[in-house]
Amino acid sequence: MLRSNAKQFATVSLFFLLSCSLSQHQNPSNKTIVSKKDIVVITGTASGLGKSIATKLTKLGYIVYGGDIDTEGNKYLEELGAHPFELDVRDSKLVTKKINEIILKSGKVDILINNAGYAEFGPIETTDIEDVINQFEVNVFGYARMQAAVLPHMRERKSGKIINISSAAGKFSYPMLGWYSASKHAVEGMSDALRMEVEEYNISVVKIQPGSFRSNLVKKGLSKLESESIPKDYLKGVNKFKTTLKNIDENLPSADKVADIVITAVQANKPKSEYVVLDDAHYFLNKRRQLTNDEFYKKFQH
Repeated sequence: MLRSNAKQFATVSLFFLLSCSLSQHQNPSNKTIVSKKDIVVITGTASGLGKSIATKLTKLGYIVYGGDIDTEGNKYLEELGAHPFELDVRDSKLVTKKINEIILKSGKVDILINNAGYAEFGPIETTDIEDVINQFEVNVFGYARMQAAVLPHMRERKSGKIINISSAAGKFSYPMLGWYSASKHAVEGMSDALRMEVEEYNISVVKIQPGSFRSNLVKKGLSKLESESIPKDYLKGVNKFKTTLKNIDENLPSADKVADIVITAVQANKPKSEYVVLDDAHYFLNKRRQLTNDEFYKKFQH
């Protein structure tokens, strides 16, 4: 049982904030044959959570298209019998082109899993605004571009499912993770509104809110902090943050546990609107509901 003292509350909370057959073919007359199996498009499949989700779904018999900017890291999908493709979710024209190609080849897209993302670490004040913009281009607008590409098709078919990988960080924030948390807050708001807008077309919109699990976020984030020039007024907080990061990643559960919940949402006929994943996320989101805003954030001041 986690103790509720302020120091452990702040440290443990950081753990989870850091937290992706009948095959389609064409007949001789070049008419698309619609696959009898569900077609799943996943972003950010070259590593981490996306790789785990893509692997599990392929082994379960789903026809998986995995998009990533890292084409080398994405090659494992070919060995699994899935379909890797190059994708930069910041490029609207490329996103539309790739989705149209998948629909032309397969006849449909049943499920979109928005997973591509990363964490920008550092103080709110000193983080370069161009880095902040890129964070939102990937974590928020990338999701929006993928949704906009598949939704006309899903509305026409009156069928579809969109699963957005959010985070417990989308429910509250933490020092030095403010911009990442802001991007996940945006995913939360966007997903909730979209769910209500498309429900009448039999399209489900699901949020996955994981706690902490092993990923590349920590290593990449630390390298960024090491290279930044941090004003001395923020050094104490940054150094505390870095020390905590260096000690947590090896003790976290694997991405497979989160992927299993994503699979649950994929397979559900009527999925829940959100899935909170891992014990730490449940604990702290419960605390967020129980405490006032001032009470909750006071625990991070010590």
